[in-house]
Amino acid sequence: MYPGTSSNAPGKFGNIQLQEEFDTYDDNIHGVLKLQFLKKRSKIIEIVAAKDVIFALAQSGLCAAFSRTTNRRICFLNISPDEVIRSLFYNKNNDSLITVSVYASDHFSSLKCRTTPIEYIRRNQLDAGFPLFETESLKWPGFVEFDDVNGKVLTYSAQDGIYKVFDLKNYSFLYSISDENVQEIKIRFGKFKILYFTTKILDFTKILSIEDGTVLKSFNHLLHRNKKFNEKLLVKQENENLQILDVRNSELTEVSRTEFMTPSAFIFLYENHLFLTFRNRTVAVWNFRGELVTSFEDHLLWHPDCNTNNTYITSDQDLIISYCKAEENCEDEGEVSAVGSINMSSILTGKCIAKICANDPQLQINLQGRNETGRSSIQSTIREALEDVTALFYDEDRNEIYTGNKQDQDQFIC
Repeated sequence: MYPGTSSNAPGKFGNIQLQEEFDTYDDNIHGVLKLQFLKKRSKIIEIVAAKDVIFALAQSGLCAAFSRTTNRRICFLNISPDEVIRSLFYNKNNDSLITVSVYASDHFSSLKCRTTPIEYIRRNQLDAGFPLFETESLKWPGFVEFDDVNGKVLTYSAQDGIYKVFDLKNYSFLYSISDENVQEIKIRFGKFKILYFTTKILDFTKILSIEDGTVLKSFNHLLHRNKKFNEKLLVKQENENLQILDVRNSELTEVSRTEFMTPSAFIFLYENHLFLTFRNRTVAVWNFRGELVTSFEDHLLWHPDCNTNNTYITSDQDLIISYCKAEENCEDEGEVSAVGSINMSSILTGKCIAKICANDPQLQINLQGRNETGRSSIQSTIREALEDVTALFYDEDRNEIYTGNKQDQDQFIC
């Protein structure tokens, strides 16, 4: 923790160390991979942790699994030489990892899902996994969406024009929705929401039960883009006022466009009945009366476009951890640097409670992490570990922050 940030930082962030470093890149698998771009270094775009196993996905589509127990790479999850993994999902319901991939043999046109129990990944027994949703045609613009909160999976087959809902626990089919007028469909906490398009200016919305698809409520409302759903419907268009519609009683709240500028992204905080907005590297917290609740004192995001892979919100929704622009005291004097800082801020107060900063004299490298030769497995300096961070994940159980960079490397900061 940088000493100038907060003297009241929680104890769990009070003794930060660079603990370990892994490299996703490996020359030894070149003979196995068929696609040339899989053999090249590319930035880490997603990190997922499942207990003592960490998964790092590179932009190329190569995905590696590492053991936090042995601090070694377990395996690569690309089970086919032409497989390009696009995204990862840890299914807590059955302790398994779901990969969503495309294949060169299919001209990268269809999404294919596969689930593998974490226990078998630990043993490098990837053959124990099996494909999911094989009956579904998930060619673009088809998609698959995983809803961890409600324990559901939503698929859309553009070829058939059918949405299907599956149980995330055992992947059993629950029900389907078929309507050529469906323009957009959203899963949100507790309820399943569908947007029906009827004319160019009037939308018809149905709210369905997530469990069985029965209609709970339907109404007409004038809608534009940037629609976000909860029990509140947020509607915002550039140069227009923000509209907040309570779908339970149709009560409408309007906020002037001068007070609420159009954000690039929303994130709902269901536990706190608030929502986050991201705009021009800044984060703000609002309530559903359209009132600004929190402005962050030291949380200027590094990346101009909102990317959830560089921001983590804790399960209690009380902390936001992001890769941020470093303040002047974190940078070398007179030097333009690609080194940022990892800032931990309170969502309710906006205070920066801790910061991982390159020039923090208290930030140390763990010298106990040595390999068989007696040399440290960490080759990067603190500064290099905070340079060009492209993915970030916080393991709340282990109290560890995992970062990935443009060099196909992962650092683990505890």
